[in-house]
Amino acid sequence: MFDRNAFLLGTEVQKARGVGPTLRRFVKYFRKYRWALLVVGLFVILSTGMRVVTPLLTGQIVDCYLTTGELAAENCNLVEDPTVLTSGERLRGIGVMVAIIAGLQIAGAFMGSRTFFFMSWAGYHVLRDLRKEVFEHVHRLTLGFFSKNEAGDVMSRFTNDTDTLQQIIGFGLVQVVQGGLFIIMIVFAMFSQSIPYALISLVTLPLMFVATQWFSAQARKAFREARKEIGSVNANLQENISAVREVQAFNREDENIEQFRESNAANRDANIKAQAFSSALAPTLEALSYVSIAIVAGVGGFAILNGGTILGTTISLGLIVTFIAFVQQFNQPVQQIALLWTNLQSAIAGAERIFDIMDENPDLQDKEDAISMPQIQGHVQLTDVHAEYNVGEPVLQGIDIEAKPGETIAIVGPTGAGKTTIINLLPRFWDVTQGNVMIDGHDVRDVTRKSLREQLGIVLQDTFLFSDSVMENIRYGRSSATDEEVMEAAKIARADEFIVKLENGYETVLGERGGGLSQGQRQLLAIARVVLANPRILILDEATSSVDTRTERQIQAALDNLLNGRTSFVVAHRLSTIRNADQVLVLKDGKVIERGTHDNLLEEGGFYHDLYMSQFRRQEEIATGESMATVAD
Repeated sequence: MFDRNAFLLGTEVQKARGVGPTLRRFVKYFRKYRWALLVVGLFVILSTGMRVVTPLLTGQIVDCYLTTGELAAENCNLVEDPTVLTSGERLRGIGVMVAIIAGLQIAGAFMGSRTFFFMSWAGYHVLRDLRKEVFEHVHRLTLGFFSKNEAGDVMSRFTNDTDTLQQIIGFGLVQVVQGGLFIIMIVFAMFSQSIPYALISLVTLPLMFVATQWFSAQARKAFREARKEIGSVNANLQENISAVREVQAFNREDENIEQFRESNAANRDANIKAQAFSSALAPTLEALSYVSIAIVAGVGGFAILNGGTILGTTISLGLIVTFIAFVQQFNQPVQQIALLWTNLQSAIAGAERIFDIMDENPDLQDKEDAISMPQIQGHVQLTDVHAEYNVGEPVLQGIDIEAKPGETIAIVGPTGAGKTTIINLLPRFWDVTQGNVMIDGHDVRDVTRKSLREQLGIVLQDTFLFSDSVMENIRYGRSSATDEEVMEAAKIARADEFIVKLENGYETVLGERGGGLSQGQRQLLAIARVVLANPRILILDEATSSVDTRTERQIQAALDNLLNGRTSFVVAHRLSTIRNADQVLVLKDGKVIERGTHDNLLEEGGFYHDLYMSQFRRQEEIATGESMATVAD
């Protein structure tokens, strides 16, 4: 399907891809909580500094209090001449240093716990804001987006993809930042002690960097595929649960189970591939870290055995201990960052999918100078209207319609003739590709969609009811309506009769999509919504198609009162709806081929006459038979 955004807006949507652009965009959401990040930053710096100081103090303990050679004395910075210290002085010195190291570790642990608390606090607030923004944006997207994206996949972005962010936002980001800062501090401390020895200690660092980059790149690709596959699993699951009645009616259980098994297997394979690259990185880095330790110990030991210097630097046992501790501590955050980095790839893949939705521009947008639609009187004109969903595939061609205030326009024709497309143009669910749709002299593209739609009432053939009470489902038509107004609307729509027989009346909570009600009862509730909204223009897409003839007559009587003084467009397959219309439009292949009243079109003996004879006449015979039976009773 073509890119409708590019077609309508003339621009391609630029989407951030990769770790850097995605992270920069994500970090912007933390601006509201920058005070928490400042606290986190302060604690990270202090706790990291305390960890770096510990190996230095350990090395000083060795050179100042545990050894007495000249090499040790040369590297001792705590006392002027450690060779003259007594045993008691050495023990006291060791005790003081151990106490300092213990205090630093306790303080660092406290700051670390506070760091993760504040980061998690800010992170969960950011996720709440992100979900809220995505939800609001999705509601602004037009039908074109939902025709191209499965509901289950969109839901997966709200749930699974945000969960991947949640898993790393509180702990992972702090670990990465803290680990990076720790590495910088350690490298600085190592070079301040001995530049040659530091260079030797870091000889495996380039290999670690190359391994991390390669494994991370492969993991990122795999995680992107994994996020896509879990979206497919959710879409498959949502669709099959929603259509469980059709699945069982057509004995499709085995086929659907097999389809889900294949989708689930693809998700499994994608995740195994991603985890394979993630798990391979840790042992690789661990092996390189042991190589580094062996190099530090081997070179240092060789230096001590051969005079205690290397490239002009004095090497003591304490310095070797310090550098071994540095290398161990250095390799630990490198491994943590590498592991978190691969996990971050999954989060980045999830964030990319979330931002993909955020980057979707609505197919239809209000103009910058759009005005609020004045009170509608009901004069509707469609002039030379052309419409298409896909470029080069016209749905409507040169449609001309005029409906004066209070008139009822019935639209009939075979499937695919363009009937629903016409009624989608009025509330501006879609835009024309040529021509104009005017209401009271205002082009619908020149007014805000909100002010336009709040004066239109729509009843669709496929009624959607929410998992809420009957009262709230009707009140959906006008949220400010009182209970009395809701009940009155239900009476006008002839829905009150069955509502009061429900277990809890108007407070009865319906199942998903109105589960527990018949199709006709759902249709009555949908009509009650429109009655409550009291619109100036009515759009009825087979509003009575799902009810029996007796209920249809009741609804038709209610609609006659409702339609009085209002302009209405009715897509009709029922003769009762067409017979009372002021004008009947006959569509075929996206064109109006006939127009007039029901009686006039029958007299002409054209396409409408054939349609009546093949379809509507049987309805009339059935209705007449039922009417006679009622009289006989």
